[in-house]
Amino acid sequence: MQEVQILDKPIGQNKQESFTKIVSEYKKRLYWHIRKIVIRHDDADDVLQNTFIKIWQNLDTFEGKSSLFTWLYRIATNESINFLNAQKRKTAEAYENYEQFLSNTLQSDEFFTGDEIQFKLQQAILTLPEKQRIVFNMKYFEELKYEDMSEILGTSVGALKASYHHAVKKIENFLTQND
Repeated sequence: MQEVQILDKPIGQNKQESFTKIVSEYKKRLYWHIRKIVIRHDDADDVLQNTFIKIWQNLDTFEGKSSLFTWLYRIATNESINFLNAQKRKTAEAYENYEQFLSNTLQSDEFFTGDEIQFKLQQAILTLPEKQRIVFNMKYFEELKYEDMSEILGTSVGALKASYHHAVKKIENFLTQND
């Protein structure tokens, strides 16, 4: 296996140093990526911690076939989706619509600092199916290229473009109907 460079040094030379640099470099970005998926601050912190545990556990096996960025985002996205699926299973009896639960949670979240327009946008985003919501967030807020999103989500560029287009239309409809 060839040595993979992380922030100017091969992983094999010092796993702890490489991991520390990854955390320092990507913690904030990964947090916000996760937060847009799971919505709640406390949940995002938990998922971020699980993401870094997975990164630590698998750092030695990262071969550099994808960029470090897309590898980290793939792990964070998968951890977020796993978390949401577990939450949906736990709350299935109490909440028929988990997205509505998240919307209600957002309204009472002390860490949400957006104004009324940002709140409406978040409500609209929460009406989207999970995959469209993730694609919309990655493209609109994080300004990721479709090629990077394709690598992260394991979906074709064409399918991602279609998902984003449908998401935008649904958000526009929500916002015009809920003025």
